[in-house]
Amino acid sequence: MSIRPVKSLSTAQPTMEGAGVHLHRAFGFHDPAMLDPFLLFDDFRNEREQDYAPGFPWHPHRGIETITYVLAGSVDHGDSLGNSGTLGAGDVQWMTAGSGIMHQEMPKGNASGQMHGFQLWANLPSSLKMTEPRYQDVNSTEIPEITDDDGTKVRVIIGEFWGKKSPVDGIAADPQYLDISIPAGVKKSFKVDTYRNTFAYIFQGAGKFADASDPNGVLLEKEVAGQEFNIRDLSGNRTLVEFDTGDEITVQAGEEGMRFLLISGKPIKEPVAWHGPIVMNTNDEIRQAIHDLRNDTFIRAD
Repeated sequence: MSIRPVKSLSTAQPTMEGAGVHLHRAFGFHDPAMLDPFLLFDDFRNEREQDYAPGFPWHPHRGIETITYVLAGSVDHGDSLGNSGTLGAGDVQWMTAGSGIMHQEMPKGNASGQMHGFQLWANLPSSLKMTEPRYQDVNSTEIPEITDDDGTKVRVIIGEFWGKKSPVDGIAADPQYLDISIPAGVKKSFKVDTYRNTFAYIFQGAGKFADASDPNGVLLEKEVAGQEFNIRDLSGNRTLVEFDTGDEITVQAGEEGMRFLLISGKPIKEPVAWHGPIVMNTNDEIRQAIHDLRNDTFIRAD
């Protein structure tokens, strides 16, 4: 086993999207090779209705897949193909935009006014950029959840883990997407394919990841009496952790326990031309998409 060292740490930054939704972006519109095949990751966590109620009215997608995972509240969605529905707490939607779709998402709070979810964008290879759009909506009750002897819980959102497989399948990036909760003080290792790009997103509690050079884990971003410690202090304050290569990730939860997403996928390694929610391989393809939007030919007929 080789422990994956932490390559970089960052904090999701506040931004505004849609018609005025306040959210935090962990990454997006960056160097696409950084976390290939993943393009963007947003955390929309709010307790004030005015911060999420404007929603994400009609907007286009082409050349990508979007993964929406709701933790609290709900999201009403609809598209230009006539699909519609509501994602509730714990539900997952994987949308393959493919050749093109017009889409809208309107979040609602729970009884306490809380709204929390994540959206991840995954790239499509050139061979599937213009594939037929499709949805995979998965109810929370269908998501496998495993509880280990030490109390560690893993929800298998996408992929296979510990002998359990998510019902979501046929995804080009062949991702693994896990929602992991570790009790206070527990140290746990998770196997990850060596050849996948991998990141973690900590959104609750705190803990530390082991490093190949320090198997006990170290801290970061802390200073005591002017002395900087080599510490990776991974708090739940929307911390993005990008890992280097290896086949194992080891984490120890802090005093309050720790909850994080662990996501990995196979790099596509193709050129990326990017224009908002449209991601193709060349600028000519982007210009064609914009032309299609302006001429009402964006949605392909059967």
